[in-house]
Amino acid sequence: AAFPGVPRGGLYTIIMAAAAAAADGAEEPGMEAEAQELPLGCGGAGGSPAAGRSPDGEQRREPPQASVSNGGDEDGSRELVELKVIWNKNKYDVKFCLDSTGAELKQKIHSLTGLPPAMQKVMFKGLLPEEKTLREIKVTNGAKIMVVGSTINDVLAVNTPKEAAQQDVKAEENKKEPLCRQKQHRKVLDKGKPDDVMPSVKGVQERLPTVPLSGMYNKSGGKVRLTFKLEQDQLWIGTKERTEKLPMGSIKNVVSEPIEGHEDYHMMAFQLGPTEASYYWVYWVPTQYVDAIKDTVLGKWQYF
Repeated sequence: AAFPGVPRGGLYTIIMAAAAAAADGAEEPGMEAEAQELPLGCGGAGGSPAAGRSPDGEQRREPPQASVSNGGDEDGSRELVELKVIWNKNKYDVKFCLDSTGAELKQKIHSLTGLPPAMQKVMFKGLLPEEKTLREIKVTNGAKIMVVGSTINDVLAVNTPKEAAQQDVKAEENKKEPLCRQKQHRKVLDKGKPDDVMPSVKGVQERLPTVPLSGMYNKSGGKVRLTFKLEQDQLWIGTKERTEKLPMGSIKNVVSEPIEGHEDYHMMAFQLGPTEASYYWVYWVPTQYVDAIKDTVLGKWQYF
C-alpha cells in the first residue's frame, strides 16, 4: 500500500529500521538472564564459558577432586615400631616412631616411669645413642629396651642421714624382748635376790664406794664382787675361785638393763672381746652405782 506523502524508497528505509529495532529489543531480556546465571554456575569471577558453561550454553560438571593429606595423621604418615621397655622389674609395651631419636625415646620413658632423662641409662645392643634414630641403630618390632636408673625419691631414700638410720636401729632394738626375759638370764634371776646383796637407792646416782661391790651373781650363778683399782686403771672381777685383773682399756663396752620387777637393781655386762659372746654378766648391781661404773670403765671418771 502506498503511504501518502512518503516516497517509496523512504518507506522501505523506515520498515527496515523498525525491524532492526524490534530485533534489538527481543535480545536484551535473554542477555540479562544469562548475566544472572553465570555467577551461580561457574563458582568464579568473570563470564568465561570455560568457567561454568560449555560453548553451546549447557551446564558443565567439574570432576571430583582427590583428597590430599596434610600430614596431620601421624600413624598414617610415620612408621611405628613396637618396643618392650623394661625398668625396675616393670615392663611397658610402647609404640614409637622409628625415625625418632634416642633423646626423644628418653622423654617417652620419662612420661611412663617418672625417671628423668638425665638419670636414665638406656640399653639396646649397648648404650643407646641420643642423637641417632631408632631406624639408624636398626631397632625392630619386639625389641627390648633396658632402662637403668633411680628416681629422685629413690636417691633421697638411699641418702638418709646416719642419725635417722641409727634411730631406726635403736627403735628396732627397743622392740626386742628385754634381756631379763631371755632364757640364759632367766635361770640366774629366777634364783632371786642374793641374801647379802648391797642395798639400792632408786632414782639416785652415787660415786663408787671405796670398798668392793659385792653380793652379786655371775652368769653361772656364783657370787662375784667388783673392785675398781683407779690408781692402777684396773677392774678386778673376783669369784670364790679366782680374781681376774682387767685393764680398763681392754673393756670394749659396758651395757646394763633394769631387772623387771626389781628396777632398783640392774643386770650389767662387760665386753671383754670383739663380739657379744665375750660379755661377762653380773646380776643385781645396785642402780645408784650403774652410771659411775660405766663412766669409770669407759674413761669418763667422775669425782664428786
